[in-house]
Amino acid sequence: MPSDPAHDCAAARDWHPETRLVHAGTLRSPFGETAEALFLTQGFAYGSAEECETRFAGPDPGFLYSRFSNPTVAMFEARMAALEGAEAARATASGMAAITAALVGPVRAGDHVVAARALFGSCRWVIEDYLPRFGVASTLVDGRDLGAWRAAMRPNTKVLFLESPSNPTLEVIDIAAVADIAHAAGAVLVVDNVFATPLWQSPLALGADCVVYSATKHIDGQGRCMGGVILASEQFIQDHVHMLLRQTGPCLSPFNAWVMLKGLETLTLRVERQTATAATVADALAGHPKIARLIYPGRADHPQAEVVAKQMRGGSTLVAFEVAGGKAAAFRFMNALRLVTITNNLGDAKSLVTSPAITTHQRLTAAERAVLGIGDGLIRFSAGLEHPDDVMTDLLSALDAV
Repeated sequence: MPSDPAHDCAAARDWHPETRLVHAGTLRSPFGETAEALFLTQGFAYGSAEECETRFAGPDPGFLYSRFSNPTVAMFEARMAALEGAEAARATASGMAAITAALVGPVRAGDHVVAARALFGSCRWVIEDYLPRFGVASTLVDGRDLGAWRAAMRPNTKVLFLESPSNPTLEVIDIAAVADIAHAAGAVLVVDNVFATPLWQSPLALGADCVVYSATKHIDGQGRCMGGVILASEQFIQDHVHMLLRQTGPCLSPFNAWVMLKGLETLTLRVERQTATAATVADALAGHPKIARLIYPGRADHPQAEVVAKQMRGGSTLVAFEVAGGKAAAFRFMNALRLVTITNNLGDAKSLVTSPAITTHQRLTAAERAVLGIGDGLIRFSAGLEHPDDVMTDLLSALDAV
């Protein structure tokens, strides 16, 4: 290939994020195409038996098999690494595949994991149900309480894990402080950065060892493809992630990687617009008589506003608010929407709402949801790319039906 993604990543360090999202990591075939090529192939041919041997042995860095190396996927990985400021990246078939690999890779039977209790439902299942099956104990803590993190640490603690802002109540955790706690104990910190996006928060720069994304969300951002990505130092990837992904196979398809590459080109434009709309929605609903509670990281009344100001460059594309009147009122509100779509996804070109109590966190008991602040009336709103006036008209009209 005429271009080396690692070389492009080095050059991209001097570029602004918008430029990295268009150019970083580009590989060109001998045909010299301008758009990234889609290498929809399972395997790769070798010119000789000797070349095949050296390719598999390691000295020849060429591609082997699309389960663990593919030119289109490599471009996506290199571009994400350049954007995040990471030494290395590995793409996966979904966000949960990325999270699971990042958590499973560093641990062995007898180890211990500490995680913030405010997590996406599937993440809690991996922490609470899956890891213990293999002898890895886990403890959930209030992520906002640094004392709780310290108290939960054990001699065998190997991984700390958090989302910030969290799903769905947008709690913001002091990443740098938790990283210090992890490193003092010889553990690593893994951060799910989906709700902040790479544009508004940089966990690696704050001390995290690994960042994970569901690329399904803002990175594709248009409701088309599933994907995930793990970003970290080259050593973290080689020690904990590379062989796990190569041998177990949760690979990102070349087609999905190509879609993600094209999505990255417009990520800045989309996230800036979505964030502006989310802020408008938050300000408009904050004093509404039918809204019992509203949470948005860009507002001064956010419970962790000082942490937000310290570690985030922008708010979020998400707003959480509780409709007064519980489940029945929340259902009336959602059913009255005409523009905003009811679904369980987020980070889309279309504005979306969901009721976490009946979707993403329905597996939890009512008591567990109450501890997390997930009431039956809680709505998670994800801003899209529509004109904000049209979105606001739809939301306010739906509230009139409550």
